[in-house]
Amino acid sequence: MNGEASALAPLLAEIANDAPRYYGQGRVNTSIPKLAAVDPNQFAIAVATLDGDVATAGSANVPFSIQSISKVFSLCLALSYVGEDLWDRVGRNPSGMRFNSLTRVELEKGRPANPFVNPGALVVADCLVERAATPIHTFVGYLRKFAKSARIGIDYDVARSELSMAFRNFAAASLLKDYGNLHGDPNGIVYAYTHFCAATMSCVELARAALPLANEGRDPATGQELLPPGRSRRINALMLTCGLYDAAGDFAYRVGLPAKSGVGGAIVAVVPNRMAISVWSPELDELGNSVAGFAALERLAREADLSVF
Repeated sequence: MNGEASALAPLLAEIANDAPRYYGQGRVNTSIPKLAAVDPNQFAIAVATLDGDVATAGSANVPFSIQSISKVFSLCLALSYVGEDLWDRVGRNPSGMRFNSLTRVELEKGRPANPFVNPGALVVADCLVERAATPIHTFVGYLRKFAKSARIGIDYDVARSELSMAFRNFAAASLLKDYGNLHGDPNGIVYAYTHFCAATMSCVELARAALPLANEGRDPATGQELLPPGRSRRINALMLTCGLYDAAGDFAYRVGLPAKSGVGGAIVAVVPNRMAISVWSPELDELGNSVAGFAALERLAREADLSVF
């Protein structure tokens, strides 16, 4: 099918060819042993448009650990259970501190700044564990529905590796429990949250999964409502202001799109009413965002005039 994505294919090829010049400017995540062993010299990009077209460059069908990008989808799923009541337990503002800060939990008296920092994502996971009979399987099914891919699953080796080093997350969950903002067992909540992060997707699958966020919450192929009216706009607003942690302002300035990153090296971005974009390259900058991925999105947004501003 020839469409808006196909028109971008030559530019995507140029971006992929240029990616190796960013290799060595960052480093792979070392806080999770299995991610530390990933080949750093990899790059992929995929663009999925509302007309059903997809264009790719690089290793766009290679699966990777989505890590914190999972927080976008767990948030959407939790909102489907509890609705706006979720915001009584989680804020909607940038944190101003590291995504795994324990100090911030204390300063906020147990109400995390937003759902994309780890403590906020733990509260979201608590909502899912409390309401879904099999929260991990329910989450995987949710991803498969959005991406239209039965291949998506959990990398249990990554999950075990992550749990072996999840001391801050266990501490954050315990603090949240102490403040009364975690209903379930802290260890069980961290277990579920870690498995959400260990979901594996390719760039193609991730771009497709984000398409409803570019289409007012509807499946662009069928018109089915996957998110209630207005929710995709609010999720996109949170992605723009909080999705790249302490780099959110710089990303908004340089790229100008709602986006979410993960320490697995991926970034997913949304162009409302047009497309979703996913990039992946494992080396991260000092703030935990993909070096080559950030640069790729900046060039694509500039040359294709994609900024929402």
